[in-house]
Amino acid sequence: MKPGKKKSDEKGAPEVRKPEAKVDYGKAVLSPRGKEIRGIVRIAGKDVKGEVSLRRAVIEVKGVGERYGRIIFDAACSKMGFPLDCMVGELSEDELDRLEEIMKNPASVGIPSFLMNRRKDVDTGQDKQLIATDLVFQNKQDVEREKGMSSWRGYRHVYGKKVRGQRTRTTGRKGMSVGVLRKSLVAKPGAAPAKEEKK
Repeated sequence: MKPGKKKSDEKGAPEVRKPEAKVDYGKAVLSPRGKEIRGIVRIAGKDVKGEVSLRRAVIEVKGVGERYGRIIFDAACSKMGFPLDCMVGELSEDELDRLEEIMKNPASVGIPSFLMNRRKDVDTGQDKQLIATDLVFQNKQDVEREKGMSSWRGYRHVYGKKVRGQRTRTTGRKGMSVGVLRKSLVAKPGAAPAKEEKK
C-alpha cells in the first residue's frame, strides 16, 4: 500500500463507521447482586464514586492507610455481612454510619491498639484512631502546643525550618536567592561605587 492512501481507497469501497452505542444516563447502574449503585457516596467526609469497591473506598479516607484499611474492611465484612466484592454505592446510609463508627472506634470490633494512629494521647492518655477532619484539627493543635512550649520543634515550626532533622545546607531554601553579588553592589552606602574590573 502506498503511503498516504487509506485502506478504503485500496478496496474501492468507502469506509463505513459503526454507530456509537448510546449511554442511557437515566437508567440505574446495578451491581452483580442486582442492587442499585448510587453515583457519589460520602464516607467519613470524603466523596467517593459508587462503583469503587468498598475495600478501595475505605483507604480513600484521610487517616486510613493500606494496612489499616484492609483490616477495617475485613472487620466490616465479618461484623456487618458485606460480600468481599461489595461496591460502596450499594451501602445504605445506616450501613455507612456503622462503617464510619468502626473506623473511628476500632477497639469495638477487636482491632488491637498498636494499629491506631494516636496512641497514648497527650490529653487523655488513651489510644485513639483519628480520621478526616479530626486528624487535621489534632495535627494543628499539636503544632500549636509545640510552639507554645517553645520547644526546639516549635521553634523550627515558627521560623518555617525543617523540623525532623533533615539537611538544610542545600535543600529547603526559600525566599530571595542571593547568588554572586558584584563588588559595586556590596560597597557601603555613601561610599563611591567601586570601579569595574578591566577585562
